[in-house]
Amino acid sequence: MISKLNPERMPAAPDHAEGRFATLTFERDVAAPLSVLWQTWTAPAARAVWAAPTPSVTVEFLEADIRVGGREVSLCKIEGQPDTRCECGWLELQPAERSVNYEVVSSGGVTQSAALVTADFSGTDERSRLVVTVQLSSLAEDMEASYRQGFDAGLRNLAGAAERTMVLQRMIQAPRTIVWNTWMNPETLPQWWGPDGFSCRTKRIDLRTGGEWVFDMIAPDGAVFPNHHLYTEVRPEERISYTLLWGENGPKHADAWASFEDQDGATKVTLGMVLSTEAAFQEAKGFGAVELGLQTLGKLERFVKSR
Repeated sequence: MISKLNPERMPAAPDHAEGRFATLTFERDVAAPLSVLWQTWTAPAARAVWAAPTPSVTVEFLEADIRVGGREVSLCKIEGQPDTRCECGWLELQPAERSVNYEVVSSGGVTQSAALVTADFSGTDERSRLVVTVQLSSLAEDMEASYRQGFDAGLRNLAGAAERTMVLQRMIQAPRTIVWNTWMNPETLPQWWGPDGFSCRTKRIDLRTGGEWVFDMIAPDGAVFPNHHLYTEVRPEERISYTLLWGENGPKHADAWASFEDQDGATKVTLGMVLSTEAAFQEAKGFGAVELGLQTLGKLERFVKSR
């Protein structure tokens, strides 16, 4: 993850062998459930929210395959400087317990560093704790200081994002292909989307990467809630990532994702969203967004079973 390295401090000159190796430890207590922290750490849509260590840095993800044997490749961009490339390969993923990955950082075709990153998770339904150990091999001058600054900033961003993230899950007793096709079908999605008693009125729908869904949610009392989903990634039968706007081309409400896992013929569906601000999170929590979201997944399950 490029967030661990602050490219604004990255030198280009090689260092002597002495002082090239370091073991760094970072700890964070997070006011979010353990399950939420894990999703914020691993879900690509959430990682994109907190990846940049400072506002002057833009992170572009080229690959994001978060599973054992998969890799994540990103470019860290700062105006007027060469892009920094970060390749992360996942070696171990024990949900809500531990992740291990390697990380190789390069710039201008020259490898700057290699590291082994171990993240240990613990906590409850109320709070969680993250301990990250970085075993760093530095191939450029002063990389330890750069890593310390980058990790501190990245984990601070992570904690902030986790504390405004909602995660909902449901096990649906149907094959993943069926659940996916029910979700990603422009004919069926509007038929079940939304809490109990709500209906959808679609203006435009294009369920692919770069596509959108412009629609109104209509409450049982007739109240209309305009929505606009912008699909940033569609990975068939695995996950979708999208941005939620308040109405067509309106202000951003959240960065969201849905993932689909095959579990012995059933499908585990995870629906997550990082609200744009802490105030938006508290407001959504206050009006029952968790309960309403669970109702939506319940409607999905009933729709799948009915067909």
